[in-house]
Amino acid sequence: MAQYNLKINGQTYKADVEPDTPLLWVLRDSLGLVGTKYGCGIAQCGACTVHVNGAATRSCVLPVSAIGSSSVTTIEGLSAQGEHPVQQAWDEVDVPQCGYCQAGQIMTAAAFLKQNPKPSEAEIEAAMNGNICRCGTYHRIREAVKVASTKTK
Repeated sequence: MAQYNLKINGQTYKADVEPDTPLLWVLRDSLGLVGTKYGCGIAQCGACTVHVNGAATRSCVLPVSAIGSSSVTTIEGLSAQGEHPVQQAWDEVDVPQCGYCQAGQIMTAAAFLKQNPKPSEAEIEAAMNGNICRCGTYHRIREAVKVASTKTK
């Protein structure tokens, strides 16, 4: 076991875990931040997406030892009251059905829009392509990202 001081959602957390423990399990099991979901465990579905230094990152395959001094943002830290433009758009468009993939979808969209605040439909499609929705709400996801792009500064 090793002790890690992690910067998550603007706070410092301590975790005593094995160096190869995926960040996802540190967040969920050690720190109680359960908004980030386990989907596939092989970085293919996107349910576990968090931001590491602002970049969308699959936490299920990222060992905690690789975090170092990086800043991690989870869905819980995206905004205090759900006021992030992507969260507002998700609500406005009524995206979720089962909701399981939504934290990862939102985190992917938020990182994408930070890099490309006024994307084309093709750019939205490409950016969100790596996130799987079991319910098939892809059309609403794309629409919500487009709506969010009108809300970002």
